Amino acid sequence: MTESAEDWTKSDVDPDWRTHGVHVVRATDLDSNTAQTPGMNRAAAITAARHGAASLWAGTVDIHAGAATGAHHHGPVESVIYVVRGRARMRWGARLEFVAEAGPGDFIHVPPFVPHQEINASDDETLSCVLVRSGQEPIVVNLDDIEIETSPETVAWIDDLHR
Repeated sequence: MTESAEDWTKSDVDPDWRTHGVHVVRATDLDSNTAQTPGMNRAAAITAARHGAASLWAGTVDIHAGAATGAHHHGPVESVIYVVRGRARMRWGARLEFVAEAGPGDFIHVPPFVPHQEINASDDETLSCVLVRSGQEPIVVNLDDIEIETSPETVAWIDDLHR
């Protein structure tokens, strides 16, 4: 049986699509009252509290010139980072032994539980990104006690379909 658009948009009570439909969040309406990390400025755009998002969080992050986070992971939360301006250097692995860079227009995927570090590869320019996470909780597990590799291996980001 094929469902029509009418079948899946109707319920016992018609929803108020005006207030429970599409939300446009203006750049001037981002919420900086969110978890912050030294050297970074985060601003929330889409959240459960602000827009009723059920399973994701979206916002922006600006990483100051020359700044780097400590080693950390986000537990079961998956992240996607879209680079708007600047150059992102990502290190990851049990000892941050792998490294790759991304520039404007590039996407970065960070799977759950992957130890990583975000670095602004420029000492002169702010790194500006859009960040989307698969959960609402601001989970950050800092890994202060790991021994960090001094010569990480550069990894080309080529997926299995495009080798």
